[in-house]
Amino acid sequence: SCELALRKPRSTEELCEAMGSNLEDLHRLASIVGDMLFLSNADRGVPARRAWAPSLGALAVEVLEFHEAALLDAGLKAEVLGDAAAEVDARLLRRALSNLLGNATRYASPGSAVLVRIERQSAREVSIAVHNAGAAIEAEHLPKLFDRFYRADAARAGGDRNHGLGLAIVAAIARMHGGAVRASSAGGVTAVGLVLPARGPDAV
Repeated sequence: SCELALRKPRSTEELCEAMGSNLEDLHRLASIVGDMLFLSNADRGVPARRAWAPSLGALAVEVLEFHEAALLDAGLKAEVLGDAAAEVDARLLRRALSNLLGNATRYASPGSAVLVRIERQSAREVSIAVHNAGAAIEAEHLPKLFDRFYRADAARAGGDRNHGLGLAIVAAIARMHGGAVRASSAGGVTAVGLVLPARGPDAV
């Protein structure tokens, strides 16, 4: 498009339109490169920088507030249910929750509620999952949701805005904490999240 724009004299308006379109593409490419570098570091075993977080619920509320406009635009309500304390990398957990909320917002039925459920699974584990009402995901797709670039439904994927790395990053963040990811879809409700150790590996 740059070559076409420069091939003959153009008005300022035409050049601005071409530059704006190219800038959007460059931002998208930069985002993909940044995400791939993050996944590469995670694959090399870079650990999470864990610190004691007395309220994962408060952290989740911060992320919900960031997504408030997108949720309103989609006609959705959102709520955090439950709470727990744990040793986590707060910055990474916010990123994971943001990806999960973005995913739920895209596929939730308008007028429904997106729920962030935080539960202590045991003395050693904490579960954080985002639930949304909407079309079910077939069972054979569930184990692949966290693969890079995988899309269970390409027609709904919004490939012009989403490049299929969001849930792969969630899985990487879970691994960096020594945890795992979970996904289920039944009865019109899909839940995607992660299970993390409540304490770090050096905890006594």
